[in-house]
Amino acid sequence: MIEIHAVTIDAADPYELASWWSNATGLPLHEENEPGDDEVMLRTKQDPFLLFIRVPEGKTVKNRVHLDVNGTEGRTRDEEVERLLGLGATVFEDHRKADGTGWVTLHDPEGNEFCVCRSQAEKDGLLG
Repeated sequence: MIEIHAVTIDAADPYELASWWSNATGLPLHEENEPGDDEVMLRTKQDPFLLFIRVPEGKTVKNRVHLDVNGTEGRTRDEEVERLLGLGATVFEDHRKADGTGWVTLHDPEGNEFCVCRSQAEKDGLLG
């Protein structure tokens, strides 16, 4: 058996990308991180945490692993998509269906894919 300690995301500028994700998620940057660092940690409530590391090459193909996220604070999936677009994300693929199911695949500022899904509250009809 293994324990997942971190999810690592390659980045051209780890501090800038981790700061974007911090703004998107509300998760704090590790207090010792600063601009120019080659590794920047975004602390979650429990492991795994998110670790952004500097790599020399740029992103060229689709991610093999990505994050799926849900809205919080009473936001629907669609409201969360709009908020993230306002922060600088871009739409990659829209898989929303007329019946309200589905998800939206976005790119973060460095082009990494992530999906915005409906929260359990939205699936239960408590939102939207």
